[in-house]
Amino acid sequence: MSIQRYSAIGLLNPKSPTNVGGIMRAAGCYRADAVFYTGRRYPLAASNGNAQYNTDTKAASEQIPLTGVESLVDAVAADVTVVCVDLVEGAIPLPEFVHPDKAIYIFGPEDGTISQQVINRADAVVYVPTVGCMNLAASVNVLLYDRLAKSATTVTGDELIRTSRDTNNRVRVKR
Repeated sequence: MSIQRYSAIGLLNPKSPTNVGGIMRAAGCYRADAVFYTGRRYPLAASNGNAQYNTDTKAASEQIPLTGVESLVDAVAADVTVVCVDLVEGAIPLPEFVHPDKAIYIFGPEDGTISQQVINRADAVVYVPTVGCMNLAASVNVLLYDRLAKSATTVTGDELIRTSRDTNNRVRVKR
């Protein structure tokens, strides 16, 4: 039986369309399957402009669903591991964390933290060992990169580079 991989990002009441756009771009770069969010701040802020589309320059939001939900924990199937990512006492440092095959990674809002109630429902709580807190979109990028770097299915090589790089980039390493 083949193990299927699944990764989703959960955002608790995000406020910035710029951050959500950056998260959508990261989701596309690292092949996340879905992005969920709770709260009213993001839809309200997104309705007042196009900041999200300035940071999601690869239009990942056209391929990856961005869905508003009441509960991030209840938004995914029962076999998906709930992982909270925040500076929480007792959390596992990200370099030591072993990523599950199927996970939703829950992040708190830009100006807050994940509630104790959600932390209590999590299967794991991890933190990025930085001095000070990171920007929300940057945190998602670091987490998804760590998942990719530790994955046995990482694709590498010049073909990946050719299909992933910007159209203005044709630079090669001198051999």
